[in-house]
Amino acid sequence: MTLAESAGGGAASPHRQDGAEHLVKMANDIGHFFGAEPQRAEAVAGIVNHISKFWTKRMRDKLRAHIKNVGDAELEELPREALRQLMS
Repeated sequence: MTLAESAGGGAASPHRQDGAEHLVKMANDIGHFFGAEPQRAEAVAGIVNHISKFWTKRMRDKLRAHIKNVGDAELEELPREALRQLMS
């Protein structure tokens, strides 16, 4: 049994293959924080700003590759929109 399998992910789980599941969780957590903003656009802008300022290029690239390979279904609405803006 591999470490990923023992952690409950299984070897065939696509989000375990690239190790980006923690970045997805972090993006969703950031989305929860900024979700308190009264305007949706302000919330998305806050997420974009946070990820741009505080995530390393390596983190952003890893999440970008994960989204390209697996899709963005694991992301909640606000971080999904923020990452679409960052990726454009």
